[in-house]
Amino acid sequence: MANLACLFPGQGSQAVGMARDFFDKSESVRAIFQQIDEIAGRALSKLCFEGSAEELKQTINTQPTILAASLAAWTCVQEKTNLQPAFVAGHSLGEFTALYAAGVLSLESVVQLVEKRAQLMENCPPGAMSAVIGGSVVRLHELCQETSELVKATGDLVVVANFNTREQLVVSGTVKAVQALGEALKREQIKVIPLPVGGAFHSPLMQTAADAFEQLIDQCEFKNAKYAVVQNFTARESTAGSVIKESLKKQMRNSVRWCESVEQMARLGVTQFIEIGPGKALTGMVKRIDKTAQVLNVENEQGLTALANLGKALV
Repeated sequence: MANLACLFPGQGSQAVGMARDFFDKSESVRAIFQQIDEIAGRALSKLCFEGSAEELKQTINTQPTILAASLAAWTCVQEKTNLQPAFVAGHSLGEFTALYAAGVLSLESVVQLVEKRAQLMENCPPGAMSAVIGGSVVRLHELCQETSELVKATGDLVVVANFNTREQLVVSGTVKAVQALGEALKREQIKVIPLPVGGAFHSPLMQTAADAFEQLIDQCEFKNAKYAVVQNFTARESTAGSVIKESLKKQMRNSVRWCESVEQMARLGVTQFIEIGPGKALTGMVKRIDKTAQVLNVENEQGLTALANLGKALV
């Protein structure tokens, strides 16, 4: 369907009991959860269904469980509908689910990669991140550069990590630099919300972790995609496995260009965006980026039914 894209959520979309209704009603989901648990060497299914909110907030658990829940949702979508998107994309962690959905990575590879990614990011050097609401992208870049220059003598820095929408951005860096930037933003009447993370994700401070992760990526086979993948690093589409692989290597230490990714898909004719997996964060972002877009979230049986009905209407 040339006008349709499937989106997959990233860290922060976790919820206690996610994907349980899919598991209860689908033999295919029970089978894929069993495979995921075996590949991971731990009961990610139990964490999804019974893990506490505190457990699910830990990066080492958050990333693999969101992947598992999103894979369960995608399995149901494939089982119950004829959905053939023109594009797939995922927000940060969600890009890995997108690569599985597009046939680029095998189940074994995607679970192993996300398990390792979670471990590396859990153990990365201390850092901080804050959401920035309002203000211009240009001005935020300027303030990041000015703040980094002021604190560079102590090795501190701050950068824009996520371009979620035109109005919602995320900065990342050392604790000192992020705090200093926050004060500068408040002086300009720009809203700042510290995020509950302990690392400087999607910043140059992730370089050591990114280098280690790159070695694991090199060990995995990347097939050509059956649906074009719009990647975080480039905000452009590709079906070539080799191109996708090289871009993925750069994701951990560079900005997530989500707003540009959605705008690119819209330029290429996408009018329907289907978020597959826990939460509704991406559908909310899409509506702020493109007010004309139609959105739907599939995080439970209700969403799956709505998607199936939509599919019938599109035939």
